[in-house]
Amino acid sequence: MNTLQKLAGTPIWLAVPAFAILLAIFGIPMVLLFLISLDAPTFSVANYQAFFGHGANVRVLFQTIEVSLVATTLCLIIGYPAAYLITAVSKGLRTTLVVLVVIPYLTSFLVRTYAWIVILGDRGLINNVLRDLGLISSPLQLLYTRMAVYLGMVHIMLPLMILPLVSVMLGIDKSLMAAARSMGARPFAAFWRVFLPLSLPGIRSGSLLVFVLCLGFYITPAALGGLRDAMLSTFIAAQVETSFDMARTATSAFVLLGIAVVMLVIFGLDLSGPRGRAARTSWKWVHLFGTPMRYFNEFAAYYRAKYWNASLYHAVANNRWWKISGTVFVLLTMCFLLFPSIVVIIMSFSAGEFLQFPPPGISLKWYRSFFDDPSWTGAALTSIQIGLGVTLLSTIVGTLAAYGLNRTVPRLRSFLTLVVLAPITFPSIVVGIAAYLGLLKFGLIGTKTGIALTHSLGAIAYVLVIVSATLANFDRRLEQAAMSMGAGPLWTFIRVTLPLIRPGITGGALFAFMHSFDEVVKTSLVSGVSIRTLPLKMWEDMRHEIDPTIAALASLLVLLPVVWLIALYVTWWRSRPSAQRALPEPAT
Repeated sequence: MNTLQKLAGTPIWLAVPAFAILLAIFGIPMVLLFLISLDAPTFSVANYQAFFGHGANVRVLFQTIEVSLVATTLCLIIGYPAAYLITAVSKGLRTTLVVLVVIPYLTSFLVRTYAWIVILGDRGLINNVLRDLGLISSPLQLLYTRMAVYLGMVHIMLPLMILPLVSVMLGIDKSLMAAARSMGARPFAAFWRVFLPLSLPGIRSGSLLVFVLCLGFYITPAALGGLRDAMLSTFIAAQVETSFDMARTATSAFVLLGIAVVMLVIFGLDLSGPRGRAARTSWKWVHLFGTPMRYFNEFAAYYRAKYWNASLYHAVANNRWWKISGTVFVLLTMCFLLFPSIVVIIMSFSAGEFLQFPPPGISLKWYRSFFDDPSWTGAALTSIQIGLGVTLLSTIVGTLAAYGLNRTVPRLRSFLTLVVLAPITFPSIVVGIAAYLGLLKFGLIGTKTGIALTHSLGAIAYVLVIVSATLANFDRRLEQAAMSMGAGPLWTFIRVTLPLIRPGITGGALFAFMHSFDEVVKTSLVSGVSIRTLPLKMWEDMRHEIDPTIAALASLLVLLPVVWLIALYVTWWRSRPSAQRALPEPAT
């Protein structure tokens, strides 16, 4: 009991297991990789000079930045109006739309990439429809093009743009827009001068998140693009598979990481500051680039004054056509997010011998093929075993870290949280290379333990974020009240704290399992040749042959997010009466 009381007095020590795993598998190897890239102990920039001195490397680097920028821009163009319209509907409908956005986000990105192969292939949905309509006589080259890469990346990243925007927009007082319009401002002017500045923090967060993650894309460009669409992550993976020159690989990895860090430093500062200050700071950039517009506004001031006097204090009527257009846009966005998964489910029941849409007949033979093939079932069992181990480890370690960091000073808590989030912020290929180097020192390459530790790097971060969000709304006076009635620290945690944060722990555990079950990039680097997880086997089959058995597996994985959401809701619903009984009875 004295040990527990001492530990309660220094809660930061609860985060030691999380930082131990992070340092051993990721932190120290990252430092070693950086030293290798600098040619330690001589310390020179010869490796970086060699990288930038090679024209092919520079072209791939600029192509990576270009593809990431275009994908981020497309996500913003589609995601901003979608988020705006989602926040404008009733609460019940908004919840439904958010769930429809979350389901694709939780669906395996391998499944979503595979869906676009089905849609864009020579015998895919688009080519078959055009051929049946008599518009084409031979298949169009839609797959293995830059357009296919953009479609796949935007489809995967769009939920990550919409969700931060919705979160910020829900906090904006809509009466400000109504007040501006009642005083004569046109709808676009009210939006431009009132709503947009307040939503800029969401734009910045969503765009930064999407761009940084796009920099590390490897699977989607490799599966949907051609040889001219290779990104730097693909280039690094090829180096690992062929020569594994550690100096060249480390240099390429840190060039990619450097771009991500520069973007985080420039646009990621003060994300936790006051909303108003963040909005004003971001709004200055809009005015900086909008100087010509200010001169035009001054020129048109006379005409605006006449319009102001004519429409002052008159509310603007709702436009029926705007409502119809908004409804159609939201429906098209939801179709874009959900339709590829629906196509995969339909394809999984095909009776044909190859991918073809619509399927020539209905059959369950590809499901039987999956369950009768030991290579598939063995890979599935391996993924489940590793996923359960990752879930157990990351849930315990992540919850302890969240609980300890929640009770430290804010500045230290913010810094340490950013450190823990590094594995899910940095490009996945860079984290995988660092994990390979770390596991190599422990002799864990090609083992389930090594794969589980690698997956735990990201899983711990997810658990930490979700449990920390739950603890942020936790009233610590309940703990103080329990202790004042004689309950010890352990009994207080079990009877008071745990029931109230159980939904967050459950959500974190489910996220940890799904993160492990869907991981393929880092797994491909640390699994060796003896262990094949389900995503890794799925990726290898996608690269060598498009086996329709993958459609059956993909349809099963599409149902996984639905099961996840149901389990999370049931856990939250059942926790409500527990929370009401959280306080223990007075000690006798």
